[in-house]
Amino acid sequence: MKLLLRIIANCLAILLASKYLPGFLFTGSAFDLFIAGTVIGLINALVKPIITIIALPVVFLTFGIFNIFINIGLLLLADKFLDKLAIQGFWAAFWAVIIFSLTNHVIYNLNKHKN
Repeated sequence: MKLLLRIIANCLAILLASKYLPGFLFTGSAFDLFIAGTVIGLINALVKPIITIIALPVVFLTFGIFNIFINIGLLLLADKFLDKLAIQGFWAAFWAVIIFSLTNHVIYNLNKHKN
């Protein structure tokens, strides 16, 4: 259930980012959106912990701000795997990461209060 909730949050974040951010384009169908949300969720679940551990000293020294750059890198990695997703430039990726973080935070908290 938790994984499905993350996928739904990622799908919603993709829709929001593609609607409101210039330079963040998603041109796929609903199925492509589900695949994109799944790929981003898997990258965050499998790759992010490894990179965060490797970068732990830098994350610690920057009081966690470096996590934003890790998330940007992971989103750009997902962009390389997904044909229907195009992220053009650093700032599009930066603001997309902010949208992803806020969307996941809101959906997580809504689900937490529901349970």
